[in-house]
Amino acid sequence: MPVAVVTDSTAYLPPELVREHRLTVVPLTVVLAGVEGLEGVETLPVDATRALRARRVSVSTSRPSPEQFGRIYRELLDAGAEGVVSVHLSAGLSGTVEAAELAAADLGDRVSVVDSRSCGMGLGFPAIGRGAYADLAGVRAAADSAIGRTSIHFYVDTLEFLRRGGRINAAEALLGTALSVKPILHMPEGRIVLRDKVRTASRGMARLVDLAVEAAGDGPVDLAAHHLDAPQRAEQLVDTLTARLGDRLRDSYVSEAGAAVAVHVGPGLACVVIHRVSDLPGRQGH
Repeated sequence: MPVAVVTDSTAYLPPELVREHRLTVVPLTVVLAGVEGLEGVETLPVDATRALRARRVSVSTSRPSPEQFGRIYRELLDAGAEGVVSVHLSAGLSGTVEAAELAAADLGDRVSVVDSRSCGMGLGFPAIGRGAYADLAGVRAAADSAIGRTSIHFYVDTLEFLRRGGRINAAEALLGTALSVKPILHMPEGRIVLRDKVRTASRGMARLVDLAVEAAGDGPVDLAAHHLDAPQRAEQLVDTLTARLGDRLRDSYVSEAGAAVAVHVGPGLACVVIHRVSDLPGRQGH
C-alpha cells in the first residue's frame, strides 16, 4: 500500500484484521514484578490477571520509545511506503502518542500521528478505516472521521485499579467503593469518566447494551466487545446486541483486553465499542 498504517497493541484487534489491513502493531511494555515484557508478545492477558489477583505483585506499563517508533517508520518508508499514518491509544491515558510524535518529527511530513482519544477497538476501528484512500491526507482524514463515529463504554467490577493508576478521580473511586456500586465508564475527549452507576453486574451488562444501542443511531454499525478474564460477559454483549441491532449490525468482533489495559481496569472488564459505518444520525462519544 502507498500509505502504511501503524497502531499499538492496545487496539486489541483480532489477528485477521491486522493481516487483512496490513497493519504494523507496536507493543507497549508491561512490567510484572520487575520483569518487562512486550504486550501480546511476551506478556499475555492471563499473566496480568494472575498478577492483579495476587495483589502483592507490582504491575505497571510503559510506552514504546521514540526510537522504536522511528525505527519502524524508517523500515516502512525504506520498504516503499510513501507515507505512514500512526494511530494510537489516547494521549489522556498514555505517552504513546507523544513518543510517536517525537519520532515523526524527524521524518518531516511523511508521517502523520493520530490520537484516537480511545483504546481497544475504539482505537482499532480508526486504524482500519482507510477505505479507498491511498494518499496520506486521505488515510489521515479517514482515521479522524472514524474516531468521530466510534463510541466506547465499559463496565468494571471495581474502580480500585483505575484509582491506583491515576486514571480516574480519587473521590469518584472512593464514592463508588463506599456505596458498593458497579461503575459504567466512557471516554469523552480521551479521558476515562464515570458515566453511570449500577448495583449489580447484570444491570451493568444491561446498561452497556442500552448505551451501545443509543450510540448506534439508525444506520449500519460494526461492533466490538472486549473482556478481561470474563469471556461470558463479552459473548453476552454480542449476542444481545446482535438481537437488538438486527440487520443494522454489519460485523462483530470479540477479543480479550491485554495486559496494558488490564493493569488499570482489573479482571471482570466488559467493554462495548460501536462504530457507525457512515455519518447517519447517531450519538457521538468515546
